[in-house]
Amino acid sequence: MPERLRCAVIGAGGIGLEHLNSLSQCPRGTAVAICENHAGRAKEACDRFKIPRSYTDYRELLEQADIDAVTIALPNYLHAPVAIEALRARKHVLLEKPMALNAKEASKIIDTAAKMRRTIMVGQNFRFNRQTQMAKMFIQRGDVGELYHARCFWWRRNGIPRIGSWFTQRKFAGGGATVDIGSHMIDLALHLFGDFEVVSVSGHTHSRFGQRGVGEFNWGRSEIDPAKPFDVDDYGVALLKLKSGRSLSFEVSWAACQPPDAREYGVDLMGTLGGISLFPARLFRNGPNGYETTQLSAVKVPHPEDRVHHFVNCVLDGKKPMVPIEESLRVQQVLDAIYTSASTGKEVRLNSA
Repeated sequence: MPERLRCAVIGAGGIGLEHLNSLSQCPRGTAVAICENHAGRAKEACDRFKIPRSYTDYRELLEQADIDAVTIALPNYLHAPVAIEALRARKHVLLEKPMALNAKEASKIIDTAAKMRRTIMVGQNFRFNRQTQMAKMFIQRGDVGELYHARCFWWRRNGIPRIGSWFTQRKFAGGGATVDIGSHMIDLALHLFGDFEVVSVSGHTHSRFGQRGVGEFNWGRSEIDPAKPFDVDDYGVALLKLKSGRSLSFEVSWAACQPPDAREYGVDLMGTLGGISLFPARLFRNGPNGYETTQLSAVKVPHPEDRVHHFVNCVLDGKKPMVPIEESLRVQQVLDAIYTSASTGKEVRLNSA
């Protein structure tokens, strides 16, 4: 393994540019190539980050022997096929969320990574947030006692990605708000629990704004279909029950009529000795002077790097990522279960993790 990990970024949209920016500042990694089939986006990325090589076919990129790892920032339907081919080409893979369109595809990724003995990590960036890591430290220290319930949410008022882009088409995205921002919140809450053994899911989804062309935001750089299809959810809600007896309530919206002063996103955790809330990071508990609120702070956190730097360090040092791929699979199984429950009107049971 070289001293610096030679990486290629597949997809030069908004997230791909984030990857390139991170690699440009990475002490132990560097971007040596990109793959992007849109000429304008490819030129912009190469010029901005001084990338020497650009490919339009990811298969040609994967044939290059001087590329050790790839980061994948593509539409959701391409996550599994490109990740599997990259692993078969003996590349380490950083994959953006959601892991795949469904758990069956996600399992194939894991099987391939194990067979090829390559590192695979889903870029769950909220785990690398400083406030998240502070909360995790206080939970592990025992300040809140035993956690028994949490609620996680992300309420966008007018935050639908550009209608007619791949984000709003089920065949490309696999789902709407539940998949897009919900995958972040589910992963974050279960990570703070330290418990991914979800055994049942009851979910419901709505599509109330996007189909009317209401609530659109300018996120996304991909092409727009003139017909502007919108066949995904713009709101999702679920109740998750865990084998341990813990419970998690979940609510996300791309567009909704919400109070303007409410937090846009966060996690609230209830424990037997106190509670923790994100964002901002606060601890609530009874003290000698009554019920008190403490702003969380810490000099150091265990993972100060971002998701790209962390991935690079794990590959070079042969360490297991802070986002274990088995946990990402469980998140995918939960997402699948929410949609199944929403379509059938029934609770979905999951096998123990």
